[in-house]
Amino acid sequence: MSIALVVAVIFVLTVVMIMSGRGGGNFYVAALVFSGVAVHTASTTSQFILLCSAVTGAIVFGKAKTMSWPLVIFFGGVNASMAFFGGFVAHSFGGTTLKIVLSVLLFVAGVAMLLPERQAQRVASTRFGDWNIREGDRHYVVNLWLAVPLVTATGFFSGMVGISGGSFLVPLMVVGCGVPMRTAVGTATALLAATAVAGFAGNALHGGFDPELAIPCGAVAVIGGLIGGKLALKTKPKSLKTISGLLTIVAAVFMLAHALAGG
Repeated sequence: MSIALVVAVIFVLTVVMIMSGRGGGNFYVAALVFSGVAVHTASTTSQFILLCSAVTGAIVFGKAKTMSWPLVIFFGGVNASMAFFGGFVAHSFGGTTLKIVLSVLLFVAGVAMLLPERQAQRVASTRFGDWNIREGDRHYVVNLWLAVPLVTATGFFSGMVGISGGSFLVPLMVVGCGVPMRTAVGTATALLAATAVAGFAGNALHGGFDPELAIPCGAVAVIGGLIGGKLALKTKPKSLKTISGLLTIVAAVFMLAHALAGG
C-alpha cells in the first residue's frame, strides 16, 4: 500500500475517531500493519498519530468547555505513566504476540462500544474511595477502587500495542462514573493525548520511528483532529459508536488471522 493511500485512510479514521472520543490507535495499527509496516514501527507511528490528533481535538474540546479537567489531570497522570512503561517493555515481546494481544483488545473494545450506555444519576457520596466532582451544575462520583485499576491497565496496554484506550475510557466514565457523554468524549481525548506522548516516547526509545511515514500521517491527523472535534460538538456519537464497534470487531478478526498466519 502506498504512503499516499495510508495517509488518506489515517485522515478518515482520525475524523471519525476524534468525533467519538476514541483516538483510533487500534485502527491505525491495523491499517499500518496491513500495509506492510513492521508491528513495532506501526505501534510507534500510531502513537505519533494519536499525539497529533488528540492534542488538536483536546484544544477544540477545551475551548468549548466539554471536558473535566480534574479527570484529565488525575487519570491522565496514571494513564500516561503506565503507557510509557507499556511502550518501553513492548520490545520484549515478539511481533506475533503483540498482534494477538492487540486482536483481543480490539474485540473487547468492539463489544464494549456495542453495549448500551446508561448514564447513572449520582448523588454526593461520603464512602472512602469515592471522589465527588462538581463542575457548575453537574455532579458525578468516581469510584476510585474501580477506575484506577482499569485506567492503569488501559494505559499499560495502550502503550504496549500502540492503541488509544479511548474505547475503554469513554464507557468507564459514562457508565462507571456518571459523566455526561459529551464531557466524557472531550475528557477522553485529552487523556489520549497524555497517553500518546508517553507511549510514543517509550516506543521511540527503541527506534521504530520512520519520519517519512510518521510526519505525513501526523500532519493529516492534525487536520482530522480539528475537523473531528468540531463535528463532535454538533453530532450525537451514538451512530458512530455502533459503526466503530462493528469495525473494531472486524479489525480484531483480521488482525488475529494475520498473526496466526505468521504475518
